[in-house]
Amino acid sequence: MWVRERFGKSLFLDFLSPETFRVYSAYPERLREIIAANPGRTDIVLDEIQKVPQILSVIHSLIEERKDLRFIMTGSSSRKIKKTGADLLGGRAVNVSMHPFMASELGGSFSLEAALETGLLPLVRFAGEPGQTLAGYLALYVKEEVQAEALVRNIPAFARFLEAVSFSHGAVLNISGVARECAAERKTVEGYLKILEDLLLSFQVGVFGKRAKRKLVEHSKFYFFDAGVFRSIRPKGPLDRPQEIDGGALEGLVAQHLRAWIDYRGKANRLYYWRTPKGLEVDFVVYGEDGLFAFEVKNTARIRPENLRALEAFKKDYPEAECVFLYRGVERLKTGNVLCLPCGEFLQGVKPDRLLLIGR
Repeated sequence: MWVRERFGKSLFLDFLSPETFRVYSAYPERLREIIAANPGRTDIVLDEIQKVPQILSVIHSLIEERKDLRFIMTGSSSRKIKKTGADLLGGRAVNVSMHPFMASELGGSFSLEAALETGLLPLVRFAGEPGQTLAGYLALYVKEEVQAEALVRNIPAFARFLEAVSFSHGAVLNISGVARECAAERKTVEGYLKILEDLLLSFQVGVFGKRAKRKLVEHSKFYFFDAGVFRSIRPKGPLDRPQEIDGGALEGLVAQHLRAWIDYRGKANRLYYWRTPKGLEVDFVVYGEDGLFAFEVKNTARIRPENLRALEAFKKDYPEAECVFLYRGVERLKTGNVLCLPCGEFLQGVKPDRLLLIGR
């Protein structure tokens, strides 16, 4: 969507088109011919580049020969490119991550409740029936990306894995536990998790342990890349608590905003979490050139003293940190060393051209 708007007058090759895919898979050198026939068009967009990885060698050659050409290559998976050993254009290309919408991009049309329910994917956001579009998103992805690329042999087993791993969203990842839940081998589950990451459907957050003063856990936390996608995968029924699902969606929504902010800002910042074996946990820690920020996220309208204990412990270990409690209330408060902010207000203030805290 963004590429078509930004580079609307460029040469555009869509490898989702069966005819285009067939032609360039058989004869990737055709790219040279179409560029030669359009000398005035120096921007070339290649959509779903991972479907024709062999064309990267032609692009590499063209980059070396003609400095006036600019290639914009988009894709939803890096797995096939890596698997085939294709030319990765090392040193000749810039990698840009594109995330779901940020609240600040939507401005006044942003709704925290809607974002928690259906997420912030452009495809879903602009759909006439967002709920139905979201429901079909996963089925389409499994069919077109997982099954069509033969990434897994047993699609029903992969579907069971998706349901089982949804319970790990926002939690420390226990691979053995997920394997038991979906009746699969541990190595199979490890492979499935790698597929999710390669398809950009999930990410993991590691432990912040710099200058650690106490023992910390070692396992990563798991998240789906969009709160709406998580909600569409997570089972719902009489035994599933709505509050728990809402809390996972809220934490995931904050996570995806922090990831987007880090990538779009373009500075050396990274996302972590902090947890001790005794159970003290800070949901997110952002550390890098822009400072040290710690965030605790709770799906509650009231602030209780126990909600702030982990942040206070983190502040004690890291006095330099800005500690923030994000909640569903409406007031900005300062409790001790912790700044308490309404979650929606915070998300709307997350912009790549500024620091994370509102008013700074």
